[in-house]
Amino acid sequence: MNEISLNILDVAENSVSAGASLCEIDVTADSEKDTLTVIIKDDGRGMSEEVVKKVSDPFYTTRTTRKVCMGTSLFKMAAECTGGRFEICSALGSGTTVTAVFGLSHIDRMPLGDISATIHTLMVMNTGLDWVYRFKFDENEFTVDTREIKEATDGVPIDDPDVSGFIRDMLRENHAECKADNL
Repeated sequence: MNEISLNILDVAENSVSAGASLCEIDVTADSEKDTLTVIIKDDGRGMSEEVVKKVSDPFYTTRTTRKVCMGTSLFKMAAECTGGRFEICSALGSGTTVTAVFGLSHIDRMPLGDISATIHTLMVMNTGLDWVYRFKFDENEFTVDTREIKEATDGVPIDDPDVSGFIRDMLRENHAECKADNL
């Protein structure tokens, strides 16, 4: 994967598969600390301590359709190659939190990518979950919470073309206001 947003998509899809009802995605760029931090937290079924230890191994998977699973190992490698770190915290029945910290200005940090499209896709294609997306770049920040959108639209589904378009535009405009285009 050549964009961090695609890694976010991969990990968040694991939250969907884990039966989560809420998935929170935080992306924080801090120029002063020179870090880009991604935290993906869900309330899904979680993993045992044994599985957490193995999940970063590209040759470990619980899937029966293939023998390798590179997503998590690539995400970990991408963070660590920038002097950052990667951590998975999980317990059965308690959900999972994945944290990846990248060196923001490190030459090997891949771009954030089209995070607006990634978050929009997750929200619109997985309407059975509630999503909270928080983005912060230095002093600028915003939050998009599908629970608030559902309440404001009075029951109109998130995947309705008008609501979907509203979410897409809101994400793009807020990212532009945060000057996130160069991440």
